[in-house]
Amino acid sequence: MDDQNKNLILATVLSFLVIIVWFVLFPPPEPTPGEEQAEIAVLEGDEVQTPSASGTVGEVTAATEEALPEEQAPRVQIDTPRLKGSLSLSGGRIDELFLKDYKVSIEEGAPIVELLAPVGTESAYYALYGWAPAAGLAGADVPGPNTVWALEQGEVLGVDAPVTLVWENGNGLTFRRMISVDQDYMFTVTQSVENGTQSEVGMAPYGILARHGIGEDGDLPGLKNFFILHEGVIGMSDGTLTEVDYGDVRDFDIDPIERAQAEVYQVNQDGWIGFTDHYWMTTLIPEPGSAFKAAAKYDSRRKIYQTETVLPTVTVAPGETTEVTTRLFAGAKEWETIREYQAEGVQKFIDSIDWGWFFFLTKPIFWLLHNINALIGNMGWSIIGLTLIIKAILFPLAYKSYVSMAKMKELQPQMEALKEAAGDDRQKMQQGMMELYKKEKVNPAAGCLPILMQIPIFFSLYKVIFVTIELRQAPWFGPFQDLSAPDPTSIMNLFGLLPFAGPQPDTFLALIFIGILPLLLGISMWLQQKLNPAPTDPTQAMIFAWMPWVFMFMLGSFSSGLVVYWIANNTITFTQQYLIMRSQGYKPDVFGNIKSGFKRTPKTDDK
Repeated sequence: MDDQNKNLILATVLSFLVIIVWFVLFPPPEPTPGEEQAEIAVLEGDEVQTPSASGTVGEVTAATEEALPEEQAPRVQIDTPRLKGSLSLSGGRIDELFLKDYKVSIEEGAPIVELLAPVGTESAYYALYGWAPAAGLAGADVPGPNTVWALEQGEVLGVDAPVTLVWENGNGLTFRRMISVDQDYMFTVTQSVENGTQSEVGMAPYGILARHGIGEDGDLPGLKNFFILHEGVIGMSDGTLTEVDYGDVRDFDIDPIERAQAEVYQVNQDGWIGFTDHYWMTTLIPEPGSAFKAAAKYDSRRKIYQTETVLPTVTVAPGETTEVTTRLFAGAKEWETIREYQAEGVQKFIDSIDWGWFFFLTKPIFWLLHNINALIGNMGWSIIGLTLIIKAILFPLAYKSYVSMAKMKELQPQMEALKEAAGDDRQKMQQGMMELYKKEKVNPAAGCLPILMQIPIFFSLYKVIFVTIELRQAPWFGPFQDLSAPDPTSIMNLFGLLPFAGPQPDTFLALIFIGILPLLLGISMWLQQKLNPAPTDPTQAMIFAWMPWVFMFMLGSFSSGLVVYWIANNTITFTQQYLIMRSQGYKPDVFGNIKSGFKRTPKTDDK
């Protein structure tokens, strides 16, 4: 076997093994029916744990309050071009929020995505704000999670239409909370306290995001639980990103007796903390430049996940008013929207998108894909355009590789002569080969480089397609209305020609009765092989013959957008390699190699 075939086999087998390992370790997640709504699945529970002025967990003093059943609590409607919902005057919670631009599925009549939901529903997930009492104040002197506020100003919370809530404690302190929202997903919450007493008072403002779990383990049904996707607590602390999965948050269990703080991150000046899922996120964002403590915790008794921010204690003199402003992001993790908030001062907010280990590739790849899509307006064609650009960038490397492969073909007679002259002396043959390569300026390993370069690009694009919301339910044409999902067509219904649906994507039949895109992938790989004659060794020939079809079935359950990239990449590679080899005087006999592949190998007679 010559060195060219050795290198080609080595590169192909290496990429094959990497894909195998990737497929085994990180299989495509099984789709969950109504996944976007189920991602926020939770359970009604008891009260959250409010912090003390020192930033530690304090026991809720709900017994001193006139708590209303949630269904009886007055509400203020939220209505913007992108959001709808309401906030409850019980606790002043932002606890009902729907995303108008996103539906649970691509099915006709599918409901829009629900992000936040009040206590008492099966998806309790909400934000609340308050003041933790310092020395000289009791819990009843400050508004708590169940305090019933009054609407002082405004009717419907909307863009340029803030609302103001008010509550008086009966002992001379008046608390107000002004809430506004922008045209996207950012709420601004300004808390103020007016001291009408004769004494100085101290208290610490806080914000809490609470999410109720279900079952003994506090599970959150509907999460993807996919290794390459982060779901759980996410926070930024002075430039350092913190990510803690929901399962690991449960290790921060609050002792039901001690009520001790579970996990506290001291933030000096800039930062934020919240919960992130596949496509949605809620984040508490204190004003840039303000010191605060950020905490993540899980209360196993109440089965509530919490993230919170506690700002330093403020002192309010008699007759004075103090106010503190923080922000709340609650919405979709859109790259462009989040980037704008980062430009407005939210530190490294773009890192809330899960770019992964290959962030140095995923970020520029997504940026390029996003801008191509802005010009074309179709994500499927944009992926093909992205492939063309990537191949153009890698063309100098590919050119050297294919030129080297063409020269190796030209050197075939001389290599055969060296083998015959060396006989069984392998050392002599290797020395002769090295001298020949040096003389002809040929690098036998150059053929591996284009394939090896594709591996990190393939992984990075897989991450981009799987993680970014811009690919979610992105249509291409015809049956391909969600490039983040597997190919919806199937051999079973002749790729949509017959009037019945193919097998469900998460079934074994879907693996067997593949769609049109995986089939085209296999064909494109097979044609690329036919640029060179099959190896003379029967074992190698068998490996090469099976490889395109193995890849075809392996990648059939991957996102259709990724398969589109792979097909485009194979097609461009075939064209490049054919033209470059022709320019070097070697004419690939594609049709001859295809015909020879169908010929039966005659059996040898050992007698």
